[in-house]
Amino acid sequence: MTVMAERMSHMSVEDFEQIASAAPETVTLEFIGGRIEEKCVPDGDHGTIIMWLIRQCMQGRPELDLDPTQGLKVGEYRKGRVRPDGSLAPIGHFAGQGEWAGTDGVLMTVEVTSYDGDTDRRDRQEKPTAYAAAGIPVYLLIDRDACQAVVHTHPSAELGCYLDVHRAPFGEQVTLPDPVGITLDTEPLKTYVR
Repeated sequence: MTVMAERMSHMSVEDFEQIASAAPETVTLEFIGGRIEEKCVPDGDHGTIIMWLIRQCMQGRPELDLDPTQGLKVGEYRKGRVRPDGSLAPIGHFAGQGEWAGTDGVLMTVEVTSYDGDTDRRDRQEKPTAYAAAGIPVYLLIDRDACQAVVHTHPSAELGCYLDVHRAPFGEQVTLPDPVGITLDTEPLKTYVR
């Protein structure tokens, strides 16, 4: 039995979606690896980083949207539900898909670390595994603890990981390779860390 199979719960995706839809607006729930996870409410610097990244994407690729609210179906047989800090896709891509969209056509997901005890497991381990298994070409982690932009590329669904990981300290230029094709100057990110 695989580790993933051992961790699977008996809760169905439908049960999770019903619970998530009834949760108050101050709580964001995700369903990763068969477990319900609570995603912390972001702080002001977290939100500022997302807005900065939205502007960078709009300037570099105006035909794309970085959606900070769209939930995605990830994981084996789409039994995972995550709400990335950003999902980059063509304008209008998520129209008509509802609260939980498929990952086909998503070019990049983004996460910004939070200052909580679960960020290591969630943003550095579980989410890259889920995004790679779903075939999302690029995963960008803005790691505020390490003061790094971490670019994950070349997803392997079979291995459940990204084959290439590039770490750049805040202040360096970071290239998000095709299909994203944007270069970021990460100097401003130095301002939004503790």
